[in-house]
Order: sequence, then C-alpha cells, then structure tokens
Amino acid sequence: MQQQALSAIVAWVRLERALQGFEKDLKARHGITMLQLAVLHILTERPHMPLSALRRTLVMHPATLGQSIDDLRRKRLCRVTTDPEDRRARHIAITETGLALVDAVPLAGPMRLRQLDTDPARLDRLTASLSDAMALFGLEASSPG
Repeated sequence: MQQQALSAIVAWVRLERALQGFEKDLKARHGITMLQLAVLHILTERPHMPLSALRRTLVMHPATLGQSIDDLRRKRLCRVTTDPEDRRARHIAITETGLALVDAVPLAGPMRLRQLDTDPARLDRLTASLSDAMALFGLEASSPG
C-alpha cells in the first residue's frame, strides 16, 4: 500500500509540474494563462455567448473570470458587449486575433480533451479518477459548486 501511495503522489506531482510548465510557457510566449486559453477555446466553439453561460461552464467565481476576460479584451483577443435586450447581461465573442492565437498555441492541457478523438470510456475513467483524487486528497470541501 505504501508503494502505491508513493506512486500516486509522484504521478500527481508530475501532472502538477507539467501543468505549471505549460502555463509558464504559455505566459512567456503568448501572454495568457491557461484559464484565458480555456475561454478562447470555448469561444471558438461558441463564437458569441453570454458571459453568465461561460461562468457556469467554467465553474468560476465572477471576479476571477471577469479579470481574465478584461485582460483578454485589453489584448484584443475577445470583445465584450452589452445585450441590447437586457442591459445587465453581457456577451463575449472571440476576435480574429484571438482565433489566430488559439491556432498558434500547442493543443495541450485539459482543453485538449475537447479536440482529442479518444475512447469515451477512457474519458469516463479519467473523470472518475480525478473525482476520486479530490476525495482521497481531502479536497472536496474546497471544490467549487
């Protein structure tokens, strides 16, 4: 049991370091975070969507998502507009510059799963394993939503 626990810890650390390395490279080469890349990828699939739907999709705190989107807007990677039918609602759309950036970034990290042609059962196992990790690591109480 101790060996299996150590192997699981090493695998988690490798994953965590790989994600950190990917984000560091993403920031250095393209000036965006993994969250911002996720937003842009989602917007390639739904080029114009309500900000509230994006927030629900990503299970993000409004302020955290808002800061990321404001930065993307300043970099002209997306546009934010007010819904003419509901002045409180905002919509977000990817720009041509944003589309070009998505094409330039290597397809890696969690968003790759949406583009990868793989066995659905493998994705189900990954989902179960990640959920199991949350429970085994005692992080369920810290999980959003």
